[in-house]
Amino acid sequence: METFDYIVVGAGSAGAPVAARLSESGRHRVLLLEAGPEDRSPWLHIPIGYAKTYLDARVNWKYETEPNPELGGRVMYWPRGKVLGGTSAINGLIYMRGLASDYDHWRQLGNAGWSFADLLPFFRKAERNQRGADALHGGEGPQGVSDAVWRTPLADAYIAACRSAGIPANDDFNGPTQEGVGYYQLTTWRGRRISSATAYLKPARGRTNLAIRTGVQVERVLIEDGRAVGVVWRGGEARAAGEVVLCGGAINSPQLLLLSGIGPGAQLQSFGIEVKRDLPGVGENLQDHLQARSVYRASRRGTLNDALGSALAKARSGTTWALTRKGPLTIGAGLVGVFFKTRPELADPDVQLHFIPFSTDKFGTGFHEHPGFNVVMNPSRPESRGSIRLKSPDPLAAPAIQPNYLSSPVDVRTMLDGLRMVRRIAEQPALKPWIREELQPGPAMEGEAALEGFLRQTAHTIFHPAGTCRMGPAGDARAVVDERLRVHGIRGLRVADASIMPTLVSGNTNAPCIMIGEKCAALLLEDARA
Repeated sequence: METFDYIVVGAGSAGAPVAARLSESGRHRVLLLEAGPEDRSPWLHIPIGYAKTYLDARVNWKYETEPNPELGGRVMYWPRGKVLGGTSAINGLIYMRGLASDYDHWRQLGNAGWSFADLLPFFRKAERNQRGADALHGGEGPQGVSDAVWRTPLADAYIAACRSAGIPANDDFNGPTQEGVGYYQLTTWRGRRISSATAYLKPARGRTNLAIRTGVQVERVLIEDGRAVGVVWRGGEARAAGEVVLCGGAINSPQLLLLSGIGPGAQLQSFGIEVKRDLPGVGENLQDHLQARSVYRASRRGTLNDALGSALAKARSGTTWALTRKGPLTIGAGLVGVFFKTRPELADPDVQLHFIPFSTDKFGTGFHEHPGFNVVMNPSRPESRGSIRLKSPDPLAAPAIQPNYLSSPVDVRTMLDGLRMVRRIAEQPALKPWIREELQPGPAMEGEAALEGFLRQTAHTIFHPAGTCRMGPAGDARAVVDERLRVHGIRGLRVADASIMPTLVSGNTNAPCIMIGEKCAALLLEDARA
């Protein structure tokens, strides 16, 4: 049995920064454990590779939810990364921090050190932005961030249509304001995906004090006398002289806490698990962005359906990427972003749109043969709450995921208002020449009742689960970790990933998770010096 100063479980968006920063000085022995394989597949490095890894069980947990009561009992597919880099290796690459007010709200909930002003240095430390450093951006960090290099006349027309619908232009959603329309920045550099493994672990691999082990699924945290002292996996275990840090994400981190005897006591006892700490909030407070997808048949060529719609077109695009690192293979899951308010009295935008330059019946099933595009709409701050709970004491069994989508009437109202804006944008003169027909929801879907039915029959996750190890002070009965990410009532154990978010950020979650990893490492090093 080996002993390390720190054991980090999960090598994803947060785990890779934690392990890299802890090992940086050479003073601490760090073990990083990842359930998935090394990130060797080329599709993990070609930006559009998410289309290939979306259903690939070799690098993807391929979770499914429980039947959703408000969505007609539908079971939903939830892809999550199971590979070095975690979900940052298979996601849609959009670099988005969310609103400053998201983090200021966390601070208002009693989490000192988590206001936007407190966190901006960590965002800047992580970031290497193509545009260079300024007051809000970093230029020397490990995480590459670049402008979209494949821009199309249709995307320009979509931006113009948004402008004429009253939405202002915005060329930096991570700048002074989020509201507006513009091209997304992506976690790419010189035409390649920059996952957290590429950004943080690749430069750290030569360090003798950092051990990275793949194919190791941790089954339990060892708790002795109220302290985390190590971890166990099938066929092995390791000890931590310092601390254990869970970075498995919003599904795996609460599941591992539950398997380790930390969580709601009655739930643990029902599976014969010894209760190490009765902590009711573990696995609760699950939040996610729910999307409604509008699909359009285009009247002109110039979409990804055309650029990748045939073997010859794929060969051309592949050659372009191989020779120049440009072209359609460089796109993220959204090309153009839009943030707007559904009601003028709101202080911040409450809806996000992704303009996607291809159309399909179902993601992962191939493009339509005709030109087309999608517009994906989701509320930024959902009020619906769900849970992650054990189905079995078997560590290899998936947990029960219940998002409880649309259980809040506010979410339903916001999505209906968002759909109306999507249609208003489509009616603008700049976009009219590009649209032959609305395939989904379709012209028959008119009126509030019909559109609500459409939402309940077709809405799907946009892959941003969070909140299941809620951060909050000791007086918060739902809190799992404190403002230093320490698990309440258990010494030597922290959680650092999307699960600690008290409320979901207003946007994509990869950049916030990287920041959480940076922040956690700084807290650990600060405590080690104390």
